[in-house]
Amino acid sequence: MNYYKVGTIVNTQGLQGEVRVLSVTDFADERFQIGNELALFDKKDNFIQNVKIKTHRKQKNFDIVKFEGMYHINDVEKYREHVLKVAEDDLSDLGEDEFYYHEIIGLDVYENDEKIGSVKEILSPGANDVWVIDRPKKKDLLLPFIPGVVLDVDVAGNRVEIEIPEGLDDEN
Repeated sequence: MNYYKVGTIVNTQGLQGEVRVLSVTDFADERFQIGNELALFDKKDNFIQNVKIKTHRKQKNFDIVKFEGMYHINDVEKYREHVLKVAEDDLSDLGEDEFYYHEIIGLDVYENDEKIGSVKEILSPGANDVWVIDRPKKKDLLLPFIPGVVLDVDVAGNRVEIEIPEGLDDEN
């Protein structure tokens, strides 16, 4: 079964077994909903165990999560820097023109039918996502995912059509 990252446990929170999770999902409230089950993976991407959400709350940029059966800091301290993932079967259906990160990363990027690179990473700094485009023999291009820049996404065809706004690419 395939699993997809939803967050990283970056630290413990208090003494009652809570952990701070740096979320990388647009569906944090759904993923960390009480009763949901996530898979816990270590730093080397080895499956450790499934964990069930007992409590969830937001604090600043973190999701504070407590797992069933883990009620003390000693129960969770060993999971620092471990990754929480959702099983592929638990992914929600998305609407038209909505995509999961794992569907976008790796797609070939074209401008005017000329391949310029591929999507290497997706950043979520604020109002919109920023796609990191890996280009051969050039610096990575940071491309905002906004209308007029990302023109078409064809996951099945492994292709993204873009138009680079003037001034965004300092290597031209």
